[in-house]
Amino acid sequence: MTKITVLTTDINVVSINNEDYICITDMLKAKDGDFFISDWLRNRNTLEYLGIWERLYNPGFNYGEFATIRNQSGLNSFKISVKEYVEKTHAIGIQAKAGRYGGTYAHKKDIAFEFGMWISAEFKIYLVREFQRLKELELAQLGWSAKRELSKINYRIHTDAIKQNLIPAEVTPQQASRIYASEADVLNVAMFGLTALEWRDAHPDLKGNVRDYATVNELICLSNMENLNAVFIGEGLPQHESLSG
Repeated sequence: MTKITVLTTDINVVSINNEDYICITDMLKAKDGDFFISDWLRNRNTLEYLGIWERLYNPGFNYGEFATIRNQSGLNSFKISVKEYVEKTHAIGIQAKAGRYGGTYAHKKDIAFEFGMWISAEFKIYLVREFQRLKELELAQLGWSAKRELSKINYRIHTDAIKQNLIPAEVTPQQASRIYASEADVLNVAMFGLTALEWRDAHPDLKGNVRDYATVNELICLSNMENLNAVFIGEGLPQHESLSG
C-alpha cells in the first residue's frame, strides 16, 4: 500500500496480482457535489470503455452478462454497484476491497486515469504526474536495493576466507577489523583506484561508502573479484600478488 497526493486529495495505490490499482473512491473526494461510483458506472460510455478494456486484457470476462448490463444502461431505473458488476462479469479492471483500506480500486493508467478525467481535466493531469513520480521513486529505490544485493553476493565468501586463513585466534576484535578492512581495500584499489578511507576523504559530504555509489557493472565486477580473492586467500597468495592477479 502506497499513497499519492493529487492537488489536496490523498489517494491509496495497491498492488493486485502484481498490477497497480488506484483508489477511485479516494479520487471521488475531489469532485464537487454529491456523486457516487455507481453514477459513473451506470453511464453507457463508461460501460463501453470498460467492456473494451476487459475484452483486451481479461480472457475470463463474461461478455454475455456484460452485454445485458450494457443494454440496461439507457434506462432511468438502471443502477449497478461495483460489487454486482464484478460478480456478474468477472471483471478485473475495477475491484471492490473491504477492510481498513477499503473502497473501489481501478487499474492504473487505462481505467483510473479515465476516471480522473471524469473528476476534471486538471485532476487527471495532476494524477498522471503524481503516479509517474511514484513509479520513478520506486524504480530508484529498486535500483539502490539491487546494487546493495549485488555487493553482498560474494561478501560472505570473502569474509569467511579472511577469517579462516588470515585472522589468528588470539587477535582482538579491533585487530580483526583492520585485517578485514585491509583485504576489502585490496578490491577497492583494484576496482576504484583508492581505499575506502581515501574515498571518504575525497567525498566528505556523501553518506555511505564507495560501493554505495558504484555502478551496477562495477558491483558485478567487484562481486566476482571477491570470489576470486577468497580463492587467492585460501591458496595463501600474498596480498600484492592478489592485487596484480
